[in-house]
Amino acid sequence: MTEKGWKELTIGTINLEAGNSLQNYTGTFRSGEKPIFKEETCIHCLFCWVFCPDSAIIVKDNKVKGIDYNYCKGCGICVIECPTKPKSLEMVVEEIYL
Repeated sequence: MTEKGWKELTIGTINLEAGNSLQNYTGTFRSGEKPIFKEETCIHCLFCWVFCPDSAIIVKDNKVKGIDYNYCKGCGICVIECPTKPKSLEMVVEEIYL
């Protein structure tokens, strides 16, 4: 079998199994920091949910309930976008056990 050259490849990608990203726990990519949710200061503006690139913010009945660490990569965007003072999300050093 010969490999195709770049000119013979199909343009774009083909996703043969829709929803397969749920099977990939991107939280394993986290590199030492993770956000902690503080419910007592949250105003449920959902900015964290909107900006999270991995849909790791858990929302129920239009209220933030927590963070799904199976998918959170620890990028900190949720903390940056949180408008409350003090912030409802805070980055903390995560203990890693080897």
